[in-house]
Amino acid sequence: MGSITRAKLEQAARLVQKSGLDIWLTFVRETVEGCDPVLPLILDGGLTWQSALLVTSTGKKIAIVGNYDADALIASGDWDEVIPYVQGIQSDLVQVLEREAPTDIPRIGVNYSTDDCKADGLSHGMFMLLRSYLQGTRFADALESAESVVTRLRAHKTDEEIARMKQAIAETNRLFDEIPGLCRLGVSELDIQQHVHRQMTQRGLGFAWDRVGNPIVNFGPDSMIGHGIPSAHLKLEPGMIVHLDLGVIANGYASDIQRCWFVGDQVPENVERGLRAVVGAIRAGAEVLRPGVQGWQVDEAARTFLVAQGYPEYLHAFGHQVGRIAHDGGAVLGPRWERYGRTPCIPIEADEVYTLELGVTLPGRGYLGLEEMVRVTNDGLEWLTEPQTTMPLITG
Repeated sequence: MGSITRAKLEQAARLVQKSGLDIWLTFVRETVEGCDPVLPLILDGGLTWQSALLVTSTGKKIAIVGNYDADALIASGDWDEVIPYVQGIQSDLVQVLEREAPTDIPRIGVNYSTDDCKADGLSHGMFMLLRSYLQGTRFADALESAESVVTRLRAHKTDEEIARMKQAIAETNRLFDEIPGLCRLGVSELDIQQHVHRQMTQRGLGFAWDRVGNPIVNFGPDSMIGHGIPSAHLKLEPGMIVHLDLGVIANGYASDIQRCWFVGDQVPENVERGLRAVVGAIRAGAEVLRPGVQGWQVDEAARTFLVAQGYPEYLHAFGHQVGRIAHDGGAVLGPRWERYGRTPCIPIEADEVYTLELGVTLPGRGYLGLEEMVRVTNDGLEWLTEPQTTMPLITG
């Protein structure tokens, strides 16, 4: 990940300068079990003692870390200055802030956010600790949200990040290709999931969300819709829609794709009609997606199309960003509902990667849902997945 880390740190420096902050400060400790979501973008490995990773508006990258963590950061070559400490971080931290934030009213961005979970990595305890270290200095009231930096740092994908996501998509498509051959009458949802898990292990792939619900497998009308758990009791029967929602991690980056099949010799008219509505709604949203548009406008186009076809509106956002994991924070292609906060109103920017996803539930058949992945370009989008437009048959 070294090349990506260096590129993301350079990107961070540009974002800090643009934000008006003097310094962006990531403050962490004991990162092995849980850490700030932004940390893997700017650091290879983990940290043990209290650590301060600073990117300044002048482009400097400075790490203040425990002495046993310092050598690895020095060896990486990613940091302009690595300052090791033994007894405590406070003195070194204040000295660096004094040196790098000379303005009369300093602005120090830290990682908290009410709307973006991936920009909310600073724990309450660490925030209190940081404030206590700054008490009595001119930085006591300088802390503010670095959401604008963190959100864009995750969202703006480099060419290398896109290449790795394309690798994850290719691996996901390989797994999807195996599904029709596994779907024999009497096979359970859980059987399909366990096969996918075995293949992912053999291929060294990670899970883009929790393993227990990845992939989501739906057989017919009695299956759990949404973030359900595959059943050992629901068995494949003729007339069912088979639906999978699968996301893998390959080389540190994720995919998130949904595909469907029909069990039978011919696709019924109501399934064909449902497929046309879902495909059409995804296309309607895609036509609106471009830089400068807000996410709710993209969602509205897809939602309006689907409802006009006589189907109920879907009860989720039309799309989310994908990156190191499936749900990667930042702007959301969703309605202006309370639960999404301000994220549907964030303007879309080039080089962000989104899913386009929705579905309909067909009586007696099951859930027909599709999910594609796209990259926003300067004048529109690039399809990273080949959109599903037909309903393949499972005849076994």
